Amino acid sequence: MPDHAHFIESLKKLLPADRLLLSREELVPYECDGLTVLRESPMAVAIPDTQEEVRALLAAAREHAVPVVTRGAGTGLSGGARPHSDALLLSMARFNRIIEIDEENFSARIEPGVRNLAVTEAVAHLGLYYAPDPSSQIACTLGGNVAENSGGVHCLKYGLTVHNILELTVLTMDGELISIGNAAGEAPGYDLLALMTGSEGMLGIIMEIRVRLLVRPPFAQAILASFDDIERAGNAVGNIISNGIIPAGLEMMDNHAIRAAEDYVHAGYPVEADAVLICELDGTQEEVAESCQQVADILRQNGATEVRLSRDDEERARFWAGRKAAFPAVGRISPDYYVMDGTIPRSSLGRVLKKISQWSQQYDLRVANVFHAGDGNLHPLILYDANNPGETEKAERFGQQILELCVQMGGTITGEHGVGVEKLDSMCAQFDADELELFHAIKHAFDPDGLLNPGKAVPTLHRCAELGAMHVHDGKLPFPELERF
Repeated sequence: MPDHAHFIESLKKLLPADRLLLSREELVPYECDGLTVLRESPMAVAIPDTQEEVRALLAAAREHAVPVVTRGAGTGLSGGARPHSDALLLSMARFNRIIEIDEENFSARIEPGVRNLAVTEAVAHLGLYYAPDPSSQIACTLGGNVAENSGGVHCLKYGLTVHNILELTVLTMDGELISIGNAAGEAPGYDLLALMTGSEGMLGIIMEIRVRLLVRPPFAQAILASFDDIERAGNAVGNIISNGIIPAGLEMMDNHAIRAAEDYVHAGYPVEADAVLICELDGTQEEVAESCQQVADILRQNGATEVRLSRDDEERARFWAGRKAAFPAVGRISPDYYVMDGTIPRSSLGRVLKKISQWSQQYDLRVANVFHAGDGNLHPLILYDANNPGETEKAERFGQQILELCVQMGGTITGEHGVGVEKLDSMCAQFDADELELFHAIKHAFDPDGLLNPGKAVPTLHRCAELGAMHVHDGKLPFPELERF
């Protein structure tokens, strides 16, 4: 068992008192990330501001066998940054410098605590921007974006975080500083950049990130389309893509989300519509005009009751304002809500939305659907009241059923929010025993003692067996030697 008292004394020698939080009052803000239903207070919070301090903290944790959970801004929605009571929580908040902007090679080298939006703000005067734009971009940090492989409303055309980073500098648990990728974006051998992106702090501590910068398109226009049937809206999405049109963004909201967003930001949404699609096209003015006409025709052919083109950048921003504010907007109409994140083939959108609607009635829980329709990334928001006994558990069961449906449809249990703690059980439905064993082997290669963010993302085979999600022959459990979490 770790000796917590000796470990705390070693921390006091490494950091000044104002950057080592130990009291109950100081630890409360760190007891959860954006998944607030799961809370646990850490043993201590360390706030280093140099690479040497991070290395020293990891060495102390290794010496005392204390787990380490890394935290960015705490905006994650899967419990990936939820601490453990016997763990050190490592805050990267002070690593917030943009180290270098390479205008010539369209890249920037930044620290992990830099806010997502701050990158675009820093290079806007050069006509450049950083493409991934999660809804939390005003607060979320790039280190967290890399850990979760975050996307955003424009990920359909411009990709997720993994498609927009060139190089990572990572500190391993044993204190080794490694560089993954390069400024050119082409590295021989295994794609370790993709492996590290989305690894949820389980393989190493991200110390620097080189991001890819894009030239801002000369022109952009958004289309707001209303539908009186959500299934028709879902079908329209597939038809747009199948016609060879790749919008910069293609988002859908159902009636609950429409009403909540309109009441919150007054974006001019049609509140009587069953669903709206927001489609943005960018490029030259001529290209955009032609594509907008094609998309408008497709939308009307698929039953759109109204098709509205943004008249200027201000109106285009207003269309997006409601979508980007959907999560806080829904928070105003329900005491609590549970954000889901799964992916399905675009062709299944209509059927899945219909099924979710049926389950909503069965569970007697409202669902507001907000999601990246263009790449089939669903974000159903299950509305509930935690003050009602058993309602939280009911919402969780509903959410797990949605994720299992995603798998059945040929999709995945996560698109961009990560697995964390929230989807640990759903991983058993997604992957078989051989795949899970490989995940554990990769984890062991980077972190042999299992001290980095333990108990997250990858369940043990024991856990899956106990859930009944693994086939057990003749009562013989495979790999009985593996530990449970």
